[in-house]
Amino acid sequence: MKQTHYLLLVLTTLFFSCSTRKKADLIVRNATVYTVDSAFSTAQAFALQDGKFLAVGSNTDIQKQYESDSVVDLGGKPVYPGFYDPHAHFMNLGQVLYQADLVGATSYDEVIQRLKEYHRQHPDAMWIIGRGWDQNDWPEKRFPTKVKLDAAFPNIPVALTRVDGHALLVNTKAMRLAQLTSGSRVAGGEVVLENGQPTGVLVDNAMQLVRRVIPQPDAADKERMLLAAQKACLAQGLTTVSDAGLNRPDIELIERLQKEGKLKIRDYVMISLGEPNLDYYLKRGPFQTDRLTVRSFKLYADGALGSRGACLRAPYSDRPDTQGFLLLSPKELERVLTLLADSKFQANTHCIGDSANHLILDLYGKLLQKQNDRRWRIEHAQVVTPDDFWKFNRYSVIPSVQPTHATSDMYWAADRLGSARVKGAYAFKDLMKQNGYITFGSDFPVEAVNPLYGFHAAVARVDEKGFPAGGFQMENAIDRTSALRAMTSWAAYANFEDHLRGSIQSGKQADFVVMEQDLMKVPNQQLRTAKVLQTWVGGERLF
Repeated sequence: MKQTHYLLLVLTTLFFSCSTRKKADLIVRNATVYTVDSAFSTAQAFALQDGKFLAVGSNTDIQKQYESDSVVDLGGKPVYPGFYDPHAHFMNLGQVLYQADLVGATSYDEVIQRLKEYHRQHPDAMWIIGRGWDQNDWPEKRFPTKVKLDAAFPNIPVALTRVDGHALLVNTKAMRLAQLTSGSRVAGGEVVLENGQPTGVLVDNAMQLVRRVIPQPDAADKERMLLAAQKACLAQGLTTVSDAGLNRPDIELIERLQKEGKLKIRDYVMISLGEPNLDYYLKRGPFQTDRLTVRSFKLYADGALGSRGACLRAPYSDRPDTQGFLLLSPKELERVLTLLADSKFQANTHCIGDSANHLILDLYGKLLQKQNDRRWRIEHAQVVTPDDFWKFNRYSVIPSVQPTHATSDMYWAADRLGSARVKGAYAFKDLMKQNGYITFGSDFPVEAVNPLYGFHAAVARVDEKGFPAGGFQMENAIDRTSALRAMTSWAAYANFEDHLRGSIQSGKQADFVVMEQDLMKVPNQQLRTAKVLQTWVGGERLF
C-alpha cells in the first residue's frame, strides 16, 4: 500500500511538473554557450520563442521550465552569438562574385592570364570587370600600366579595381569611352601620368572618371548578387553584415528583399554621402526594422595606404614627394558633420592616414565637445599619432577597425610609414584602452569574408602562413575575450543594435552560431580553420 501511494505521488508530481512547463519553439541543450553578456558567462542550454531567446541556463534549468517538439542536442559543441561584420560592403561583395577574381595574383602576368580565362568564360561581356590586384604582392612593386592590358584586350574595355578599392587600372579602350586624357583632373584623386601621359591607373576620386561610363547592374542583377553574398556570409557564421556606403535605390532594394523574405541576413547600412541622400534621409530620420538599421552616414576623409592615397602628416617614407590627400576639403567635412551633429544620425568617417585621423578627431571634438552616446565612429583608424589616442575617449569615438588589414599590410607598411610612425598603425589594443571597447570588421571584399580571419589576426598578429614568427607588433594584440566581444556585443553597440542582439540573453533576437572548435581554447594556428557548423538568424537555421 505504501509503495502504491509513493508511486502515485511521484506520478502526480511528474504530471504537474510537466503540465506547468512552458512551451518553446526550440530548445538547444548540451552545448557550451558563450553568452557574451556583461559577465562573459557560459551556459549549457537555451529556449527560443518567436525568434528570440526565451531563457538561457543549465540543461536542468531549461528542461524543468520548458518543453518543445524541437530539441537540438549539440553534444557539447560551442555556441556563440551571431557574428557581426560592422564594416563591410555587402552589396559590393555580391557584385565581386560575378567579376574576375584577381585576389592573390602574384604578378601582373598572372592578372592577364586570369582575365583571359574570365573573358573565355564570358565572351559576350561588354566590359571586363575585375577586382583584387595588389602590386605589393608582385616582384615589381610599382603601379602597373595599361600596356599589357592593351596588348591582351585592344577591343574591349577593361576596368580592374585594386584590392583596397581605392585605385583603378583601365586600358586605352576604357579611357577612350570615358574621354579621359592627360588633362583630366579631379579633386581628391589622381590620374597617374608617365612622360605626361595617363598610365591607366586612377586613384580615389579619379576612378569615377571611368566608372561613370561602365554599365551598371539592374535591380534583377543586384537581387541575384545580394542573394549570392548572403549565402557566402551565412556560411561563415555572419548573421549581421554591413554596407559601408549605399545610395537610396540600393537601400530600398535591400529593404524590399527583406520584406519579401528573400534576404534574411541582417544589414547595417551606412548612407553614402551626397546631397540627394542628405536631403532625403535628414528629413526622414534614422529608422530600424527587424533586419535593417539605417542611422548613419559614411564619409571618406582620405584614401588607402597601399595606393598612397592615405593622408599623412609627413611625407611617405618611400615616396617623399607626396603626403597623400584628402578626398573632401576640411571645410566640406565640417559642413557635413555639422549637419549630422544637428540630426540623430551617426557619423562614420573613413580615416587611414594620421593626418585624416587627426583632422576628423578634432572635428568630432569640436561638434561633440565631451563624452556622449552619439556613437560616432572612425572607420579603420589605421594610422594614429600617439598624441591623438586620448581623443577617442574624450569624445566617445568608436574605433571601427579591420584586424586583417594589419596582417595584409605588414609586409610593406613600414616602407610607407617608416619604423617610428608604423608603431602608431594597427594599434588595436591602444585604441581599445581608450573607451574599453573596439569593433572588428573585415571590409570585405577588400579582405576575406570569414570573420575568424580577423579574430586570428587580432589575437595572434600573424597571417595565414604564420608570419612573422612571434607576431607583428604584439604589444597591440587583443585577448580572445575582447576579440569575441568586438565581433558580437561591442559591434552591436557600435550599430545601435545592442538592445536587440549581440549576446545570448533572454529577450534578444535568437542569432547564434554553432562551431566545431572552441575559439576560446584551440591553439592560435587553428583559429583560421575553425569550422562553422550552423548559422541561425531569428531562430531560423539558415546554414
